[in-house]
Amino acid sequence: MRSTGIPVMQLLCVLCVLCVLPASGELQQETEPRRLPPPGKLDFGYVPAGVYETLAHYEPGPIGILFHLVRAFLCVVQPNAFPQDLIVKLAKEKFGFIQTEYQKPENIVLTLQAIYYEIGFLACAAVGLVFAVLVPLIGLFFCMCRCCDNCGGEMHQRQRKNADCRRGLLGTLLFANSLVITIGVLCAYAANQNLSSQVKNIRRLVNSNMRDLHTFANDTPMQIDYLISQYATAKDKVIYDLDNIGPLLGGRIRDQLDKEVHPALDNVLNMAGAMRETKEALDNVNVGLEVLQEGTGRLNFNLSLVRTSINRTLNDPGCHDEESDATSAQLCRNIRRSLSQLQIAANFTRLPKVDAQLDKMNDVLRTDLSAVVQRGYDSLNNTPLMAVDQTRSVVESVRGLVDGIGSNVSSFSKVFPVQSSVSDFNIFISHAHAKIEDHYPDIDKMDFYRWIGCIALCCMVVLVLAFNYLGLLCGTLGYDKHASPTTRGCISNTGGTMLMAGVGFTVIFSWVLMGVVTIIFLAGGNMEKLFCEPFHTKDVFKVVDTPYLVEPNMKNFIPGLLYNDSHLELTAESLYSTCKENKGIYTAMRLDKVFNISTFLNTTLFTKDVVSQLDGVRIDLRGIILLEAEGRQNLLDFSEAGLSEINYADYLEEVNKGVTAMDLLLFATELEAQTDLMPRGALQRALKGHVGTLRQIHSQQIVSMEQAMKYVRARSALNQSIRFLERTASDLPNKVLALLDAIKAAQDLVSHNATRLINLETRKYTATIVGYFHQYMEWVKTSLSLEVAPCKPLSNLLDTAEIIACSFLVDSMNAFWMGLGCSTLFLLPGIILAVKLAKFYRRMDTEDVYDDIETIPMKTMEIGNNGYHSESPRGIPNPMMTSVPTHDSMNRFPRASAPPRHIDW
Repeated sequence: MRSTGIPVMQLLCVLCVLCVLPASGELQQETEPRRLPPPGKLDFGYVPAGVYETLAHYEPGPIGILFHLVRAFLCVVQPNAFPQDLIVKLAKEKFGFIQTEYQKPENIVLTLQAIYYEIGFLACAAVGLVFAVLVPLIGLFFCMCRCCDNCGGEMHQRQRKNADCRRGLLGTLLFANSLVITIGVLCAYAANQNLSSQVKNIRRLVNSNMRDLHTFANDTPMQIDYLISQYATAKDKVIYDLDNIGPLLGGRIRDQLDKEVHPALDNVLNMAGAMRETKEALDNVNVGLEVLQEGTGRLNFNLSLVRTSINRTLNDPGCHDEESDATSAQLCRNIRRSLSQLQIAANFTRLPKVDAQLDKMNDVLRTDLSAVVQRGYDSLNNTPLMAVDQTRSVVESVRGLVDGIGSNVSSFSKVFPVQSSVSDFNIFISHAHAKIEDHYPDIDKMDFYRWIGCIALCCMVVLVLAFNYLGLLCGTLGYDKHASPTTRGCISNTGGTMLMAGVGFTVIFSWVLMGVVTIIFLAGGNMEKLFCEPFHTKDVFKVVDTPYLVEPNMKNFIPGLLYNDSHLELTAESLYSTCKENKGIYTAMRLDKVFNISTFLNTTLFTKDVVSQLDGVRIDLRGIILLEAEGRQNLLDFSEAGLSEINYADYLEEVNKGVTAMDLLLFATELEAQTDLMPRGALQRALKGHVGTLRQIHSQQIVSMEQAMKYVRARSALNQSIRFLERTASDLPNKVLALLDAIKAAQDLVSHNATRLINLETRKYTATIVGYFHQYMEWVKTSLSLEVAPCKPLSNLLDTAEIIACSFLVDSMNAFWMGLGCSTLFLLPGIILAVKLAKFYRRMDTEDVYDDIETIPMKTMEIGNNGYHSESPRGIPNPMMTSVPTHDSMNRFPRASAPPRHIDW
């Protein structure tokens, strides 16, 4: 075992290389460039892993039912919990190895505790021992007793009325008992065959475990190479971000500035739109005034003519002669007073044009403020290009650092002999496998001898069963109910003889069978309760991991042996459980004690040069001009365009008025009504002519003005334009000043106060770059703990040993003694039943005889010395049959009589 230390330590060195290499750089030959994942998250793929063949799980199949029965029986025999404390104490005291310490009180207590735990096994063993001792002795005395014609040894059977019923009952019980024995011996045979068949699977299990160990060793360098090569993924992403520092860093700075700058520029752009709309509104005002002034001017002129004509008509003498015609005079006065309503309402001619404001707006619009604002947008959007130009030297420095790290790794990886260590480990595995292969012939030979021995034990029981079944068969087939006990046939007699032969072989073999059963029971039962069952519940690991068990000064022996640090939390259970989960050997073996990868892969130490270079990034944004002086002056000119000088109230007042002060049709109707009240004459006819003229003016001018689109649009455009100009002119200078202040504040932010923002975004960008290295390092740590060199083969070795020892050997052994022991125990009632049943099958020497007339049993005298026959002293037979007195019960009712022998006839 000592020779295994060098390859194992070399393998540990290989794993240490695994810890160091990925933290420093990349391989000389990088893998093919992979498609970059979305920003921020790196995809390193999956660590290549070999497929382990060994399936450390055993399903016994149908025979598992028998195994469960055996375990249930053992739980009844031994219901106590696993004696962890007792085993630990025994191991620490080395009790049982030093004879001089047996008499110590503490050792006596331990002995009593061990006896208490084993009391079930000891009781069963005592029963087996008593069986093995007493059965041969009792069988010997039983044979001697039968030789003396006692214990059923005499060849005489008394005639009873229930003889047939007793014979059938005994035959049935013996057959049922034989069936139970048969089932037991079949179970023992099945267990024996199962063990032999499973021994053949040992080679397959061992071979698969060895192949897994080779896979484990051969895949480790490949996994190391993969971890190292994936540094290229992080490097490519870093280079990608460095090459795109403009949109990544400059773009972020622009986006942050845009939150403050964009609203100000948008407001300026909106003001430029307002300028154009103002100029359009002023144009609409002038055009609308011209149209409306033209239309209302003609109407006003015509109404003036009508009004003058009516006044001249009212100067008629008939309107002034109150004495002769007071009514007409009064009507004329009323008409003259109403002539003031005969005029236009909206007098657009009094409204001035806005030519002065329009001229100023034309001067303002000579400057394209939208283009000036767009140049401001473009200047802000050039931030990424400015970042690229101003960080070119820093990017080149960081790129050199990244390349330098890869070069360091390439040179550093050559220091450790990874391949040679793996080769040595493979040689060690192959050598160990060869040694195991050398023992296969011995294992096969030992299994063959074991199989022969178990078959021999089963054959002993089968021999007894054969005599029992043949005896039952011959006795049943050869039975003749008309035959007397002394005249039974040969077949029936043969059946009885076979039953007695079975009894004899039972006495001969039963003690051997029970002795073997007891030995196997003690060994297999204790193996099951002290190792196999605790292994599944992991109680056995608690014993192994007991502090200071192996050495008094060594708390945990595994780290004490490997790392000379017994206080390290590395136990057999944790090692087995971790490998059972197929995690990396770095985690399972706590190789961080040899090399702490977390300390080595320190992101701060690893990226400090990169951070220092990126902290030197300086971006000057003073070249960004949001709004040129031309644009500022343009805004000021707009605020001084004289929009506030327009009397918007006069415009709105005239726009909201009707065409005439009074409805011309209503006026004409009223005038006509008053004219009708006048007497007929020249005055009435003249006034009626004026009524017609008014109605003609209404239909030809007013109606056309109200319905013609030209006048409708002009009036609507004037109304909307005046209202728009009024809103625009409202506090326009203050709005422009506020807008210029916002632009100035945004410009100050970009030119003078963006340092904090630039530093903040630079730190974020640096954190992103460093984050790629951090992701790679964390991925290496995680992969090293979970995926690199998964130690499932190590736990499979222990599981395979448990399968071979427990599932193959112990379960089969226990099933064998269970079946054989059950058969052996049922041999005892078989002896009794066979002896009693043989009486009904064997031919007797004497039988009960009765007188046919008097129904009095008579005795036939024969030569013999058995108490039933008399012989003369001189050797002359007495053929006379004499009567027996009625008072002589012994002679009157003899036990048996037999027909005369052929020699006496």
